[in-house]
Formats: sequence, C-alpha cells, structure tokens
Amino acid sequence: MPPTQAEKYDTFVALHEAPDIFVIPNPWDAGTARMLTTLGFPALATTSSGLAIGLARRSSAREVSRDAVLENARTIAEATPLPVSADLEDCFGDTPEACAETMRRAVAAGLVGGSIEDANGGRETPIYDFGEAVERVSAVCEAVKGQPILVTARADNFINGRPDLDDTIERLRAFSAAGAHVLYAPALPSLEAIRTLCGAVDKPVNVVMGLTGPVFTVADLREAGVRRISVGGAFARAALGAFVRAAKEVAEKGSFDFAADALSGAEIRRLLALD
Repeated sequence: MPPTQAEKYDTFVALHEAPDIFVIPNPWDAGTARMLTTLGFPALATTSSGLAIGLARRSSAREVSRDAVLENARTIAEATPLPVSADLEDCFGDTPEACAETMRRAVAAGLVGGSIEDANGGRETPIYDFGEAVERVSAVCEAVKGQPILVTARADNFINGRPDLDDTIERLRAFSAAGAHVLYAPALPSLEAIRTLCGAVDKPVNVVMGLTGPVFTVADLREAGVRRISVGGAFARAALGAFVRAAKEVAEKGSFDFAADALSGAEIRRLLALD
C-alpha cells in the first residue's frame, strides 16, 4: 500500500526535525518525480519555473494559473511515495483570504508542504510591505492549522535586488511567529550571510542552490546551519541545456554525437520503476 498523506506528512516533519541536512530536489512533472524517487532522495518539491517553461510562460504566478500549478503538483504527488511540497509563489493573491484558499487547496491536492513568498510581482515595489507580508503568512498558517502540511515562508529581498539582511531576518522571524514551519531566503550572497540568518531564526532554513550567485556544497551548508537544500528550476534548466546543445549540434553541424550521452530506454524504465 502506498503511504497516506498523513504518513507522508509525518515523514516530512521528521526530516525537518532530524539533526542532519537533507536535499529536496525539484521535479517538474510525474516522470522526473519518479526518477528522483528512484535515485534515493527523501522528499521532493515542485518548481514553478520548470512548469512555466513547459507551458511557454514566464516563471510567475501572474503567468501560470493556480489551477495549473496545483494540478501539476497533484500529478507529482501521486507519482511518488515521497513527501511533496509545492512552490506556490505568492499564493496566487494579494489578499490574505486568497492566500489561505490556495494553501487549503494544496492540502486537498495531496501535498504535505507549500510555500508563500513576500514578492508581489510589482516592478516598482516588488516586495509586500512588512505588515501585509506577515498578515498573509498568518492567514495561510491559520487556514491549515492542524492539517498535514508544512508552510514554508519565503523572504525575497535579495532575489529582487534589495540586499538587506537585517530586514530579511526580521521578516523571517515574524513569519515564524505567525506560524510558518520552514523559513527561506533565496539568493543570499555568501556563506557568512547564510550562517548569520540560520543563527538568527528558530525554524529550519531552506537554501536554494543552482540558481544565481555563489555555489556551496552540502557540507558547507550543513556547517552553516542549513536544514534543507532545494534546487528550484536548476534541474529543469540543466535538462534543457542538454536538449538545446543536442538540437544545435544537429542544426549547425549535421551530426548526432549527442546520442552517446542519452539515457537508454532500459535506464529510463529503471528510473521510472517500470521494470
């Protein structure tokens, strides 16, 4: 019997409460979720940018609908026995009520984790005001209190050109007090900044690798106090990098040497657990 949503949730909680760090990679469809499961990762998270690329959209909650994101997340959750958390961007609404409804629907889709960020997509003021951001996180956490889902609250200062570590820490502390279970600040500029943030908050911290800025090892991040590492859309972009290099080889050189690096049908079936 596959694990129930409650059992997946218990596994996810245990991963965050364990003393060691873990990597939570980001599949973009059911097939990549199955492959990452076979490769031995303990949990998975969806990627909004990976989905958006497949739909020929920009990576934005303003470009891909809530229904599309949740349906993609549902198919991923159904494809694996692992806990799955969803990248829900800004929770698809400016109001706390809209954010709360998104997280309730994430639970209904079989997910055991979901994120909310304080970026609003605005070009002049890309980050919600402090009070508004906290209110949105509070509404989400209250809406799913007692349900099998961990809320990740994300402070997006650095990824939006606002390199203010003090404000980022203040926001994450407030998000924690509002009920968030995991804290996340993408694009921190250095290992020292990551270490400072981890030491200043009271909840597990997620760090993303493979997007922009410096790259650190699992050992580096473990030492800095990080509990969880994601890769965002980096795996999807790596796969597309191989795809485009192969296509350019054929178009520009008329050769097919790329096929030497392609997975065999047998290996794909093994990774999909179909044999």
